Amino acid sequence: MIKFRSLIGLLLLLSLMVMSWFYFSYQQFIQAPINIEQPVIMDADKGVGAYALSNQLLNKNILQQPYYIKLHLWLNQDQYVIKAGRYKILPGMNIKDVFLLFTEGKQVEYSIALIEGHTFEQAREIISANPYLKHDTQQMTDAELLKAMGADETFPEGLLFADTYSFPYQYSELAIYKRAYGRLKSVLNKAWQERVEDLPYESPYDALIMASIIEKETALESERAKIAGVFVRRLNKNMRLQTDPTVIYGIGKAYTGNIKRIHLKTDTPYNTYTRHGLPPTPISLVGREAIVAALNPEPGNALYFVAKGDGSHYFSDTLQQHNKAVRKYQLRQ
Repeated sequence: MIKFRSLIGLLLLLSLMVMSWFYFSYQQFIQAPINIEQPVIMDADKGVGAYALSNQLLNKNILQQPYYIKLHLWLNQDQYVIKAGRYKILPGMNIKDVFLLFTEGKQVEYSIALIEGHTFEQAREIISANPYLKHDTQQMTDAELLKAMGADETFPEGLLFADTYSFPYQYSELAIYKRAYGRLKSVLNKAWQERVEDLPYESPYDALIMASIIEKETALESERAKIAGVFVRRLNKNMRLQTDPTVIYGIGKAYTGNIKRIHLKTDTPYNTYTRHGLPPTPISLVGREAIVAALNPEPGNALYFVAKGDGSHYFSDTLQQHNKAVRKYQLRQ
């Protein structure tokens, strides 16, 4: 009887030792870094479960020790609901980190930049060429796209806010358009509420048109409000804007890169040499700075400016001063 009890005690002790060793080994496994030296991109399909995902990770040698993995999933089965998407597994992660990555939906983030001064057509080309987006708008006309975006306007130019947009793998193109349009409306409406008084605009859309002209005239932040001031004063004095970017936009694809006198004399809805007031629509995408400048023009007396050839402009109060500046900065080139 004593020997039997001793045997039972020995077996219990051995079992406890084995269980302790197994528990210690398991804890070491789940806390140890996975065996990869470089980041690994991994896609989780819609509807995939944790066990199926673990098999994929094992087959790719991202994870080892299948028995420990299955045990870990069994012990945590209520926690691991996999979210579809593309993920980046990093060196130094442990097994818990990997599965939390997929269950918390921490997907790889890509980005796309919509550029100030680009046209709507150029923006569509950039979006259509992005390999990480789901291309669900390429067969839409501009009018169909505007409707899908929820836009009230009938002409698309200038309706996307120039900015960088982050998104996960296989994100909808349409969602990018909706975000860019929503951002534009939000920034424009806020700036409109904070505008200075006595501006020659009837609506935020007029301010957007002006912002697009400013965007095409200068890339210098220090000049945007100055140029806005020139254009606002010209409008208030019923002077034509006489700005080349609107003429170029009106020429369209016929423009070859060299604006000529004949272009300035050829009337189009966008020719601000032949027509008073603002053109009928924006001529490009804009960013926040151009919108703010259009609604907060710099006070002063300048009515003219000319490019100096270094990206900046020379501003003049009178036509005589302007003609002198043209001779200095333009005719010498």
